Amino acid sequence: MTQIAFTEPEERQELRRQVAKLAGKYGRDYFSDKARAGGKTTELWLEMGRTGYLGVNIPEEYGGGGGGIGDVAAVCEELAAQGCPLLMMVVSPAICGTVIARYGTEEQKRRWLPGIADGTSTMAFAITEPDAGTNSHQITTTARRDGDEWVLNGRKVFISGIDEADHVLVVARTQDAPTSEGGPGKLKPCLFVVPTDAPGFEATPIPMETVSPERQFSVFVDDVRLPADALVGDENAGLAQLFAGLNPERIMAASFSTGLARYALDRAASYAKERTVFQGPIGTHQAIAHPLAQSHIEIELARLMTQKAAALLDAGEDLAAGEAANMAKYAAAEAACTAADRAVQTHGGNGITQEYGMAGLLVATRAGRIAPVTREMILNFVAMHSLGLPKSY
Repeated sequence: MTQIAFTEPEERQELRRQVAKLAGKYGRDYFSDKARAGGKTTELWLEMGRTGYLGVNIPEEYGGGGGGIGDVAAVCEELAAQGCPLLMMVVSPAICGTVIARYGTEEQKRRWLPGIADGTSTMAFAITEPDAGTNSHQITTTARRDGDEWVLNGRKVFISGIDEADHVLVVARTQDAPTSEGGPGKLKPCLFVVPTDAPGFEATPIPMETVSPERQFSVFVDDVRLPADALVGDENAGLAQLFAGLNPERIMAASFSTGLARYALDRAASYAKERTVFQGPIGTHQAIAHPLAQSHIEIELARLMTQKAAALLDAGEDLAAGEAANMAKYAAAEAACTAADRAVQTHGGNGITQEYGMAGLLVATRAGRIAPVTREMILNFVAMHSLGLPKSY
């Protein structure tokens, strides 16, 4: 088993400081104003790319920083902690960048990774389907060979940032040859890079209650034709390639949640130090102080598990990283939801005003219990794989 450090190296701590400094120039008001006006945080995104923070996990030979998932997760967390959670960081550099860097051909790496690293080309990720949900084994989007091309058909839902992406990494299924008994072959998950302007590719926005500049879409794939080199990796590799993207996704989701939790807690603690109703600041009362102290503990525990998951993944311990990534995502989402609720309560009536911007965190953090994998499915995973209990689904 890989030895995991309990403290981050100085290089990553400095990375955190610099990202926090950059994001602090923009802040929560910038993020919220853009979101409410239907705008995009393009200035922040491109500055993150120019400074090298966006592609910190991309190999250096393709324009990145040569770091690991732990580094890009730290960047994601610090952005969120400054009130600027960039959802596409979870998707473009962490999921798509990792999959292409690990399984792409040399030509694919040189074609797509530099743009992902500097932010000039964003790639979305499409796996979720209306009738499959969390059960990715049941996806029905298919890819069939037609001469030298692939033809994709299917539908996806809750796909982030299609309006910002040049390409989307689509999870589809190919089919083995028929069995010796004459039955249909087994469907295998494969990954295809699809241009968002390809004929037959359509996306429709999903109205959401969340206040975010990054929108969600339903995607329709109708006889989309792709060249042979649109396939990333080996069409026979199956789930291994898929989980090369899903484990980083869980780690990034955990960092996204812990960053939001830190932001909520920081705002609540600051308010509790200043707000006076009876004698002295309200933070002197244990009814206020103790819940905030509990949140600090819960956030730090979630951050530590996230650090462990990232270190295991970066060390190539994929099996152990899968367990830790699920646990980190669960712990972070729970900590974030609780911290946001406590922040609203600390602010009292001000907690539900736009001026203080706390109430929006309730929806933003709540999404962490649902996506990219529900808390219930994580509990199923832990019960079966960690505890050896019978499979329940």
